[in-house]
Amino acid sequence: MAEIKNLTFEEALKKLEETVRKLEDGSLGLEEALTTFEEGIQWSRQCQRRLADAEKKVDILLKTDKEELSQVAFDLDGNAE
Repeated sequence: MAEIKNLTFEEALKKLEETVRKLEDGSLGLEEALTTFEEGIQWSRQCQRRLADAEKKVDILLKTDKEELSQVAFDLDGNAE
């Protein structure tokens, strides 16, 4: 499987959509379906992390007390700098 953390939100979402299609197809055996489901959970979590990171960035931008918006750097682990 591709390195999950290095994918963009859009790439992870595409992988998640492909996984859902495979599962909905109904042609997978039980073991393969479980493995595919597990991969789907990983893609879903990656998408959720990317969305949470984007939300944090927007919050940081909107919470500045200056009249002009400014961007504050933060790391992807959720710690503002």
